[in-house]
Amino acid sequence: MAYVHVAHDCLIGNHVILANSVNLAGHVVILDYAILEGYVGVSQFIRIGAHSFIGGQTGVRKDVPPYTKAAREPLSFAGINSVGLKRRGYETAVINLIQDVYRILYTKGYSTRNALDIIEKEIPSSPHKDEITDFIKSSERGIMRGYSGGEDE
Repeated sequence: MAYVHVAHDCLIGNHVILANSVNLAGHVVILDYAILEGYVGVSQFIRIGAHSFIGGQTGVRKDVPPYTKAAREPLSFAGINSVGLKRRGYETAVINLIQDVYRILYTKGYSTRNALDIIEKEIPSSPHKDEITDFIKSSERGIMRGYSGGEDE
């Protein structure tokens, strides 16, 4: 769309939507079906997972895992992109499994390392779980944090 800037060495997957005035610094990787609303700024070397959705007027300074919604400033977890997944034909059981993974990661208060251990033990094996955990484990800049609801943050 209008006024989008894609800097050097960026990789953008298939069916990605970059709304007006999205700015990508160098070496950004955006995987398939991600949506970035208007005025999103992405720092260099960030990865944005497949089927993720980033709300407008936000700065992305950490990796955004697959299937998530991200919003607020500073950027934080805002749920899973269930609407996008339903539109793309994902079954309810798969969406629920993805929700279960992120519930452990973002709402139970665990560290990322402990959450990954619990996810491995408690969530049934699936390609979607593996995609999420592999993305998180390979993150060099860290992943976005969970939303704490605090006004002062």
